[in-house]
Amino acid sequence: MISPSMSGGWNTIESDAGVFTYLVENLGVKNVQFEELVALDADYLRQQSPVYGVIFLFKYPTGEKPTGTPKDGSFDLDAAENLFFAAQTIQNACGTQALLSVLLNKEEEIDLGPQLREFREFTGAFPSDIRGEALSNSELIRDVHNSFARSSPFVDETQRMATEDDDVYHFIAYTPINGALYELDGLQPAPISHGPCSFDEFPDKVIPVLQRRIDRYPAHEIRFNLLAMVRDLRIRAAEIGDQDWLYREKQKRSAWQWENALRRHNFVGFINEVLKGVVQSKLREGDSAYDQWVEEACSKTTARLEGKSRKNESE
Repeated sequence: MISPSMSGGWNTIESDAGVFTYLVENLGVKNVQFEELVALDADYLRQQSPVYGVIFLFKYPTGEKPTGTPKDGSFDLDAAENLFFAAQTIQNACGTQALLSVLLNKEEEIDLGPQLREFREFTGAFPSDIRGEALSNSELIRDVHNSFARSSPFVDETQRMATEDDDVYHFIAYTPINGALYELDGLQPAPISHGPCSFDEFPDKVIPVLQRRIDRYPAHEIRFNLLAMVRDLRIRAAEIGDQDWLYREKQKRSAWQWENALRRHNFVGFINEVLKGVVQSKLREGDSAYDQWVEEACSKTTARLEGKSRKNESE
């Protein structure tokens, strides 16, 4: 769950295709990327094939507790013996935990790399709560996860405590395993089965499940995000000889790298120097010019706030 409460060394990360793609790459995974889905449409999802699973981000209902019966699907208490399922034992790690819930159940389809493969083998015989502890205590996974946290000099993620007014968000995974569609949520006591589902049927089977989940919320709630874990699209573009597509995918990777670099950087010092330079420039023009500049800025801010207030009242 994404929450401002104590993270035990895990910081929040964004639900972003570029973040998740380079996160798994830095964990040693080969030929996997994430694509943001802008529509709940099976045909649209199928266009990304092969689709290994999807990661769903939603606002977690305040006060909701795990129950003996899920609102959709059914608990498969025996499934944890045959698949990777880890209980969530620490906050702020749910994004990485959700993507690992897909990755570590696709070891035959995806090259996990030596570190995740070793982690999968090491935790294979553990119960879900111990797997969760092992995941939370993995320095490799935690360090890679935290390397994609947005830099903030004003908020200490490990110290700030949540209040009742804070919005809390949560990541869960959906993926086909052993002929069934599973919902893997570390806050639940077991994997949730949504019925038979082959790898090829996944786009058609998962969309109705996601739609039912969204339908539980008021119509005005739009704060959802859906990422698909797919094979590196550069490979597919190269296989069919589509050079334009390959070029676009390479450009997208370059943009993701740039955005991820910006996330890591603290711009407060730079902004402070810019502001100092602007103020000094105005002061050199004389006190009257400086006072006029401040007055104009205050007037524009007041007008903007009044306009926003009128808009909210009309809505």
